[in-house]
Amino acid sequence: MKKSEFWSRYKYLVFFIFIFSISGVSIFKYVLTPEKKLPVYSPSMVNAELVSEDIQYKKKYHKISDFEMTNQNNELVTEKNYDNKIYVADFFFTTCPSICPIMTGNMVFLQNELEQEDIMFASFSVTPEIDSVEVLKRYAIEKGVDDSRWNLMTGDKEEIYSLARKSYLVAKENPNAGSHDMIHTENFVLVDKEKRIRGYYDGTLIEEMNRLLEDIEILQKSYIEP
Repeated sequence: MKKSEFWSRYKYLVFFIFIFSISGVSIFKYVLTPEKKLPVYSPSMVNAELVSEDIQYKKKYHKISDFEMTNQNNELVTEKNYDNKIYVADFFFTTCPSICPIMTGNMVFLQNELEQEDIMFASFSVTPEIDSVEVLKRYAIEKGVDDSRWNLMTGDKEEIYSLARKSYLVAKENPNAGSHDMIHTENFVLVDKEKRIRGYYDGTLIEEMNRLLEDIEILQKSYIEP
């Protein structure tokens, strides 16, 4: 064998050993890296200020309760509209001058990023006495809401209060106001197809929206048959 041919074969051998080593390390790391799974939230895992006192002890089997609301198109919306859907929920009001415009803008961002039919959005007004169907419709048009996948909802104030503090676990009591009044938070809530809470996100931060998008992808993959 000529010397030049020997060195040529030697270089190929070194190259293949190098590639194999890199691949082996990558496979080893993949095997050892656990697949990320989303938690299933219960009232006991959430800040007690945001949870109704009578369920703060609950450690498992928590699901979003049934509800009946009216959306921006004057259509009846219930929990059945979200059957077999992954969805993001929040609480807001149209006259909110502080965090709500940012939250709505970020929800629009999510709506535009997520075009799959099995992903929806739910926004509940905490001032239903102000946010009538007509008001919600104007707000939806102004903000660019996709009516086919995103319901802006108004309804009975007591029911909305109960949903916020007993189902979605995102609102504080307002001791300076009347019965069933609340202080909503900036939280977005990720709900799975079984109506369980799988994540909380700061609806005013775009980096949190990116984290939410990643978690939705993880959740979607969990429904794909192996």
